[in-house]
Amino acid sequence: MTWAELDWNALERHRARFLSGASCDTPYWASTEDLAGYDLTFGERIGWKWDAVLDELEMRGWIPRGGTVLDWGCGSGIAGRRVVGRFGAERFGSLLVWDHSSIATHFARDLGRQAFPGLPVSAATPGFLEGSDPIGLLVISHVLNELTPSALDSVRSLVDRSDAVLWAEPGTHETSRALGSLRDEWIKEFHVVAPCTHAKGCPIRLPGNERHWCHHFAHPPSFIFADSNWVKFGQRAGIDLRSLPYSFVALDRHWEAKGAGLARVIGRPEFFKPYARLLSCDEGGLAELTVMKRNNGAFYKELGRSKRPLVFQWTREGRTVLGGTHPQA
Repeated sequence: MTWAELDWNALERHRARFLSGASCDTPYWASTEDLAGYDLTFGERIGWKWDAVLDELEMRGWIPRGGTVLDWGCGSGIAGRRVVGRFGAERFGSLLVWDHSSIATHFARDLGRQAFPGLPVSAATPGFLEGSDPIGLLVISHVLNELTPSALDSVRSLVDRSDAVLWAEPGTHETSRALGSLRDEWIKEFHVVAPCTHAKGCPIRLPGNERHWCHHFAHPPSFIFADSNWVKFGQRAGIDLRSLPYSFVALDRHWEAKGAGLARVIGRPEFFKPYARLLSCDEGGLAELTVMKRNNGAFYKELGRSKRPLVFQWTREGRTVLGGTHPQA
């Protein structure tokens, strides 16, 4: 698929479906051409979000243990390919893909085979999905707002069989808080790798924090802003190419956290001329903190320019941040 071959009507149809937020229990992919156009555009933007997720997992020192990777609700398969590509196909025993659309399942399978010729890649069978075989790594991406109650129960059954789970969603208020609720279901069985820096219940879900939601921002590659195809896509789709909000959770049954006392910035810091204000989450809960420019101008600038995940060990005096250091993997 090339930019010249894009079916803009199909892209607009999928965009409208996504924005509707309606659950879906029937396939909506009409053709492999639909999927190829999606993979080139919206799918690639999802891939950049996954790049940010994987950057944070590497910062936190997490590496998957191997086994079978299942990309559930795969769509074009961008999430599974990003994950396997980051850690290396040699680490895993196989890649399985599944979508309620057989067109999508076969498309994702074929691209997975092209990307990883030495890795067994196949469509997950009904027997596997309904069985009890262990899953090394369950990958789920951008499906939560579409799930019916029965589909969500199916996901819960897959989680029960998994050693590790990576789940990423758009960074909307509703979807993020729903993902946080699922995270809290599973913290007794799993260690939380990221974005949380603690194993307690999500403080955003406590009374009084209803206006907050756990979301972050990925950084798209700089070349797209000078690429006429991407500029046209952003204009026609009504998308700000600079903004890539996402939410995610990474769970692992066997992982042991490295380091203590870390905090994760929620959303983006707000910048004013003399100071920056941010929402920090750590084992003590949520806290609105201030970084005074006069106290640490270099760190003030880093907060605004850094493309690294905003995970820090704070140096604080009360609610004033004097500085912060990133964890070492």
